[in-house]
Amino acid sequence: MNMLVVILPLLLLLVIATVCDLRHREVPDWISAGVLLWGIVLTGLGLHSVGWLGLLWGVLVGFVLSATVFYLGGLGGADVKLIAAMGAVLGPVALLFVLFWMALAGGVLALVAAAQGQRDFAYVPAITAGFVAYMVYPGEVWRHLFP
Repeated sequence: MNMLVVILPLLLLLVIATVCDLRHREVPDWISAGVLLWGIVLTGLGLHSVGWLGLLWGVLVGFVLSATVFYLGGLGGADVKLIAAMGAVLGPVALLFVLFWMALAGGVLALVAAAQGQRDFAYVPAITAGFVAYMVYPGEVWRHLFP
């Protein structure tokens, strides 16, 4: 299976979510639902190796970790839903790597916001950047495109 078929719909939905978050500071629920549905479709058709158990664990890990940060005041509810839905597509292990890159991108965003005197900022750009960094840095995309 071409890795781009798996990645592009998720990336497209993340870019749409980023634009919505930057413009309106709100992410429509249909985006997170679309990401979750994409994970279910990929698993149901056997288009990736996550499997049903990995899908469930990915959602659970994404939800628990992001909900914890939500309750500490660091994320919004839409961020939690989006991260949990990403777990359905990526599975728990890949999601942990994405969360690492997302935290780094979020730290950079926080520094930029602080330099501009803002305490609150859109976080979906960090989620998208974390996903892109994961896809590029370990060579995930390139390994599948150019075996």
